[in-house]
Amino acid sequence: MSDKKILEHITALVDEEHRLRDDHAARDQHAERLRHLAEQLDQCWDLLRQRRAKREFGDDPAEAAIRDVLTVETYKG
Repeated sequence: MSDKKILEHITALVDEEHRLRDDHAARDQHAERLRHLAEQLDQCWDLLRQRRAKREFGDDPAEAAIRDVLTVETYKG
């Protein structure tokens, strides 16, 4: 997946997140989906950072891989 495709996916996820957050009447109904969207966004940003780091250090960005939610959510930098 290219950086462009990752950024397009991030944009789509953010757009959905905004739509759900703007639906004040049903916000509680969207809580689980919003949590899932946040996890997916974190994974996408992590993948994009991996790709950029690999490119910066002369490695193949295609070798970057999506990490599981637990890894991404508990990463301590």
